Parts: sequence; C-alpha cells; structure tokens
Amino acid sequence: MKTTLKNLHSTVEINHKGAELISFKNKFNKEYIWEGNPEFWGKHSPVLFPIVGTLKNNSFVYNDTTYQLLRHGFARDVNFQLISKTNEEAVFSLLANEETLKIYPFLFELQLKYTLIENELQIAYSIYNKDNVVLPFSIGAHPAFALPKDFESYTLAFNQSENLISYQLENDLISDSTIEHQMSENKLPLTYSLFENDALIFKNLNSKKITILENNIPLLQIKFDDFPHFGIWTKKEAPFICLEPWLGYSDTIHSNGKIMDKEAIQFIEANETFDLVFSIEIL
Repeated sequence: MKTTLKNLHSTVEINHKGAELISFKNKFNKEYIWEGNPEFWGKHSPVLFPIVGTLKNNSFVYNDTTYQLLRHGFARDVNFQLISKTNEEAVFSLLANEETLKIYPFLFELQLKYTLIENELQIAYSIYNKDNVVLPFSIGAHPAFALPKDFESYTLAFNQSENLISYQLENDLISDSTIEHQMSENKLPLTYSLFENDALIFKNLNSKKITILENNIPLLQIKFDDFPHFGIWTKKEAPFICLEPWLGYSDTIHSNGKIMDKEAIQFIEANETFDLVFSIEIL
C-alpha cells in the first residue's frame, strides 16, 4: 500500500512497507527520489532501525544472550501501520512484536511522521520505550536522490567550513583508517572514485545542511540538526546519491559485541521517548 501527500507545490508518496519515502515531485512533476532500479539498488529511502550499518558478526550480546541482527536492522523490511492522515501529513507506526523480539528483545514503538510544507518534506522519528528497562538503539535515514545528468555535474555544498574526514570500512566495520577529502569553498565535487571503498562515513560534521548543486545551480537541500553522524554513498555508475543523516553507525573493528557498549549507541530510559527530525527541500 502507498500513501500520498500533496499540496500546491509538491507531491509525496510513501510505501507502507518500511514507511519508505518512494517519491517526491515538484509541481512540474519532476522526480527527486531515486527510482529504485534494482540493477543498481532496489530501494529509495529506507529507514535504518534499530541499528545503522553493520554489527560485528551480524550479532550483538545483551544480558549474556546473543541476538542475530542484520545490516541496518529490520524496520525497512516490515509493514508499518498508517495511524493518521491528512492531505499534507501522515503518521506511521511500528510496534514490537513476536518476530522483532526474537532479534531485538525490547518493547518499543517507532513512529514516522511525514509533513509536507510547500516544497519541504519534514520527516520526524519518535522512538517510544515501552519497556521497563533501558532501550539501546540507533536510527538513520538513507534517502537516495536522483541525479539525471552526468554524475560529475553535481557538487555537495556544506553550510559550514569542514575538515572533511571520513572513516574507512573494513569488512563492513569502521576501521581506524581515515581519508581527508579536499574541498573548495565548502563544496565537494562528486566523482565515483570517492566511493571506491564504499560509503563516506563521518562521525562529526560542523554542517547541518547539505545542498546538491547541479552545474552549480541549487537543486535540493537536506537539513539534519538532530543527527550528529552522516553517510554519503552511491554505487559505481549509478545515477543517484544517498545523503544519510544518522544517529549511530556500524560497529568498529574493536567492538566487543555488547550492545550496551557499542560506540555511538543511544539510550532511552524506561517509558520515555526520543524525538528527532530532518527535512528535504526542493529548491
């Protein structure tokens, strides 16, 4: 099933599977979200929960029990319930159930609220700890933006001065190796060579806004005040770029496997809630 939001400026479609954003068009019917061609990558904008990235051995230990949890968690692959809807806002919910408890032994509710305001789409996450124990989690976005022109026609403009250092992956885990990326006037030109070793992973950015420029003309902007970590990714020759606000990231090569010790893991106290939001704006 799909849900559509619409105003005079833009139209959004959300798939109930994964509560995944699958389309964001302007009033001229121009599409800004990657089409999901499986020849390159068959998703559009998956929600990463309750982990971001990969765990060492695809598992974690909690209370001396080992649980298997695959890359990016399970939220992107399960059906959410639509719990409220207007022309310009929709709220989706995922509740812990018998299947999730087998791989993530916590009682939770994850809500996603999509709000369309003119040409801007706000995406809010609310994680409710419905348990009587502390809930460990990570959460992230993975939107893929369509780049219909030649890949090197595009540049990423950061809104703050950056010492742009990304962490390298080693067997899908974050290593101690880093690369410093050269920028000019806070802009990073896109080339496929940037992604020869998979994603660019940033533990810290000064910027909280990144703009995609097409031949130096602003195309789209993502704002992520609530997210301290960030990923940028594409595949070789693929006509898209993923700009990924994260709260958390893959295990490091030094991980001991215990979820409560995981680097960058977040915690919610019993019966408390954690809220955060980012936005995508067509320029």
